[in-house]
Amino acid sequence: MYQKRALIVGATGIVGLNVAEHLHAQGGWDIHGVSRRPPLGASYITPHAVDLTDHDAAVTALSGLSPTHIYYCSWTLGKNEDENIRLNGNMLRTVLDAFKDKGSVRHVAIVTGTKHYLGPFEDYGKVTPVTPFRETAKRLEKKNFYYELEDVVIDYSARYGFGWSVHRSHTIIGYAVGNLMNIGATLATYASICKENGLPFIFPGSPTAWTGLNDITDARILAKQIVWASTEPNACNEAFNAVNGDVFRWEQLWARIAAYFGLEVGDYPGEYNSLATRMADMGAAWDDIVAKYGLQPNTLDKLASAWHTDMDLGRPMECVHSMAKCRALGFGAFQDTEQSFIDVFDRLRAERIIP
Repeated sequence: MYQKRALIVGATGIVGLNVAEHLHAQGGWDIHGVSRRPPLGASYITPHAVDLTDHDAAVTALSGLSPTHIYYCSWTLGKNEDENIRLNGNMLRTVLDAFKDKGSVRHVAIVTGTKHYLGPFEDYGKVTPVTPFRETAKRLEKKNFYYELEDVVIDYSARYGFGWSVHRSHTIIGYAVGNLMNIGATLATYASICKENGLPFIFPGSPTAWTGLNDITDARILAKQIVWASTEPNACNEAFNAVNGDVFRWEQLWARIAAYFGLEVGDYPGEYNSLATRMADMGAAWDDIVAKYGLQPNTLDKLASAWHTDMDLGRPMECVHSMAKCRALGFGAFQDTEQSFIDVFDRLRAERIIP
């Protein structure tokens, strides 16, 4: 019935769900999603509960599908980068092994990120890169599971005859619950707790992040680029940076976020201060907010990933990405960053995640 059959790996995540929504809006796609739990409110996705760390069981579970396009939007966190490389590389191999001999797959897209340029979690930001980041930059001489994912998809592509694309996002802003890297929900819960308890809304990042230039990736822009590259012949077998297309300074954006929540901006202390430390004892305060306003019963640790927001806001250098490569090939989508945050906050309120 369908000539375009999508398999989204990580369909309940911040990226995968937006890819699914974009495909659904386009029409003409048979959409299947791999996740450990079924996506809520997305009946157009046929769900498949698959544990990709169990190779043989996963291959068997996926054997009845014949996708034309695979959108790999998943990852798992190990105890160090060696384990990240092993776990994430093997998960991608498992997906590709399920279909390598079927001949149905035309394109595989994988999502990586700015750690391609700044290094892995355990050695993050200890380089002084030249900005804006360009896709032609040499790989760092560091272990990095993003490099492993690229190598795996390129190897399978050469051996089994499908196209590929790599999408290097910056910090992703979008609607998701329970995501490991979710700056939108993290800042929304932090601001809500500050508002409810009369606490100062203090920026927790580095001085460079506070005053310097940055960019960010709206999950909707990322989804559009992923689908575009998977269906545009000239974009095949390429890696692309994926950001909104504008730049901002946190000093300005922080004031906009404060205004949304009816907060005054607290005095910036002039040095890095950890949001994870600041939010470490806020779990009970959040539970009180949930009970008072009748919110969905999510604990703070399910919504906020302050440890990752610390990495995003604590970098000692400006971080901006060139979009020249995909622009030259015809991808022109753009998103205003301030509106990205407002849209996420609006949706979190509409879904009764925040008050």
